[in-house]
Order: sequence, then structure tokens, then C-alpha cells
Amino acid sequence: MTAARPSDAGRPSLRDLAYETLRRRIIEVELQPGERLVERDLATELEVSRIPLREALRLLAAEGLVVLVPHRGALVAPFTPGDVRDLFDVRESLESLAARLAAERADEDGLARLAAGLDAAREATRAHDRAAIAATNASFHTDIVELASNALLSGVMRPLEARMHWLFRLTAQRDPDRQCAEHERMYEAIAARDADLAARLAHEHVADGRATSLALAERWSLPDIDPEAVAARRRRGRGDGGRGDGGRGDGGRRDAGKQAGPEA
Repeated sequence: MTAARPSDAGRPSLRDLAYETLRRRIIEVELQPGERLVERDLATELEVSRIPLREALRLLAAEGLVVLVPHRGALVAPFTPGDVRDLFDVRESLESLAARLAAERADEDGLARLAAGLDAAREATRAHDRAAIAATNASFHTDIVELASNALLSGVMRPLEARMHWLFRLTAQRDPDRQCAEHERMYEAIAARDADLAARLAHEHVADGRATSLALAERWSLPDIDPEAVAARRRRGRGDGGRGDGGRGDGGRRDAGKQAGPEA
């Protein structure tokens, strides 16, 4: 059975609060790929019991951000080069379709929202705000999917959104000015109702980042990680032989998210 998504109405539940907090920390690389998630520590830190925490972890696992190992525990998903490759394979096809449909179906209000998002991305780029660059560029892609007005496409893309945000935070070598310029051309094609051009530009935009992202993934990912071995380790500082790597088996590589920053 698929885990339910966080509620959108009313007061957030403890599960939702834990989910949103951990999701943000994973996407912003405060929690590193491959890092063990110790339930006792997280429950204390987030001031929740283990039941809503486990529900939150199941939601994160459904998004591909967490790996759950039966009877062992949980860890942040390693996000290997193979995962990055798979994500680009899907994005190249689905985002070009989304851009085509957006050009055919977007109304004036939708185009205004897309333009406002571009303005925010330009401001973030001018300010060299790396976190804001990643967030606004990722939102641009999400907005195009919404403008496509295709419920099935939105449902397929929704589980990928978190991994896309995560990827944009982990890839640092792409030029934000170039990304912004490419987004502007995509917007112009959509606003001009040129569906063929919008689809082609979207495909080229996604494909353009594939090689760089895969090269970076070879640096910061943990391709040989054994989730069961990581989850089986005792709490940090006890069963890891004093390595001080938080149970990731990466030799203490806490700078992965710093070396790989937030471009979309």
C-alpha cells in the first residue's frame, strides 16, 4: 500500500511536521546521502514520538529520499550515479511533454505565475544566493508541469519533485546565468504558444545538464554503500570504530553538499 501524502488542509500533524523538516534537511544536504537516521535521536530532536516519525520516514521513502531497511532502521538514500542517470532519462521525456502541453494549454494567469517565478530566479542569480537559485529553478520546472493541465502527468512527476530539488542542490558546476537564460527562452516559447519549440528547448535544457551532473555524482555519491550494513551500525560514536563519519562509511565526507551546491 502506498503511503498517504502529507495533509494539505488544517493544522499540520506531527507526522507532517517531521516529514517536512526531514525532507528539507535532506534536500538542502544538511543530512548527507547515505547518512544513518537514528530514530531515537530524531524523535528527541523533532519532539515527536516514534510513531509519527516512522510514518514520516515511510513518506520520504516513497519519494526516494530515504531507504528503509527492515528490522534495521533508515538512512538517507545514497543517490548514486545510476539514480542520477535514471532521473535524467525520465526528465528528458516528461519535461519536454510538459512544456509542449503548457504551450498549448496555459492561460494568462498561469503565464503570469511562470513569469513571476522567472523574476525570482533572476533576483536569486544576481544575489548569488545558491539556495534560492536551486529553489526557484526547481519551482520553474514544477510550474510548467502544472501549466500542462494533465492530471496523469502531474501524478507521474510529483514523486520526482523532491529528487529534482535534491539534485539541483547537489550539482554545483552549472552556470546559473546560463540556466536562467535557458528558462527565459522556454518561457518565451510557451508564451508564444510554440509547442514544438517549447518541447525542443525543454529537452535540450535537461539534456544539457546530464553530463555535468553525472560527473559530479561520481564525486559525491556513495555507489558501493550497503544500506543494511549502515543501518545495522550502533548509534554514532559507538559501533563505527570511532571513524566519526556518522555511520555513512564515507570517511567523514561531510563536505559533499558544500562541494556540490545548488544550481538547477
